[in-house]
Amino acid sequence: MAESAPRRLTVLGATGSIGQSTLDVVARHPDRFEVFALSAHRQHEKLLELCLQFSPQYAVMGEEAAADALARALQSAGSRTAVLCGEAALEDIAAAEPVDMVMAAIVGAAGLRPTLAAARAGKKVLLANKEALVLSGQLFMDAVKAGGATLLPIDSEHNAIFQALPANYARSPGAAGVRRVLLTASGGPFRTAALDSLAAVTPEQACAHPNWVMGRKISVDSATMMNKGLEVIEAHWLFGAPADIIEVVVHPQSVIHSMVDYADGSVIAQLGNPDMRTPIAHAMAWPERIDAGVRPLDLFEIARLDFERPDLERFPCLRLAFDALRAGGAGPAVLNAANEEAVAAFLDHRIGFLDIPAVIAACLERSGTQTVDSLDAVFAADACAREWARAEITQRTAYR
Repeated sequence: MAESAPRRLTVLGATGSIGQSTLDVVARHPDRFEVFALSAHRQHEKLLELCLQFSPQYAVMGEEAAADALARALQSAGSRTAVLCGEAALEDIAAAEPVDMVMAAIVGAAGLRPTLAAARAGKKVLLANKEALVLSGQLFMDAVKAGGATLLPIDSEHNAIFQALPANYARSPGAAGVRRVLLTASGGPFRTAALDSLAAVTPEQACAHPNWVMGRKISVDSATMMNKGLEVIEAHWLFGAPADIIEVVVHPQSVIHSMVDYADGSVIAQLGNPDMRTPIAHAMAWPERIDAGVRPLDLFEIARLDFERPDLERFPCLRLAFDALRAGGAGPAVLNAANEEAVAAFLDHRIGFLDIPAVIAACLERSGTQTVDSLDAVFAADACAREWARAEITQRTAYR
């Protein structure tokens, strides 16, 4: 393709917040980007709107009934977008020959296979799916290397670290003079809440993030700081950083998105308003820079930047994530699966807020030293952890 031709993009998880922010950037730069394919799990009405706006060649639904509904609606509208369904179709649109870049924004383990397919096919992978690295870090990084893919992080924290590292950084902190990787965290809605009030926290309170508008699951992860724990594991794989040089810093303004501390005493930080279009636009246009539609940062309006050490009594999920990273093997996969089950139970009002870390801890105690050297092993560990978590949740529900 000629350099002046638009880059073709597949968006996995187009109806989520990351997918919609990605398409907002696309709409601002129709000369640079063209949508090849979009996917959603079951929100066919939302995907219909996006298909009519961006005219992709393909749309993939996770559920058959939703795919049928979308196909009928697109046909009635005179659209030429072909509708596909299922996991194999997701892998196809991620690895398709015309595709230049893939936004991997499917939440959870469901996004693992298509994201791996994009890496193996040598695409520019815009990684917003934490689970690709949390569940299968070594497998995924091996696929990136073997496929010759370009991996660019979309999480604002990892994108900030990427921007603060040398251009020729090769996942070797020591060689680059990196002393610490500093991941910032907002602290979520309960940063200053009384500890004895946390047992009564409701899903609605946990989803009310002070700085970001996100989905319910990731909002709860922010409230427990499990999101930061998962990001610690991601940072380990993305940047070759051992657990001992990764540090979490609570920064409630969410203006500094993360920092890198160097051996010479320099600390390089990336700042910006809390808007996911900034890291998305950075990764999409990299190594260039383009307008993301984000309001410029006004430091005089911000006026102050605060920093705190994370309170591990308040945020035990963060400690559990470090424990899982250091344990290695199936630990991170068990951590992630148990968390997903526990958060879902909390959002359904079946367990309390403080039961989330308790369920995860119980599952990690059972995980042992099991290795994960294949996708089958990853999914086996995931399945075991879910079974353990559901049993633990059932037991806790019985005593409520």
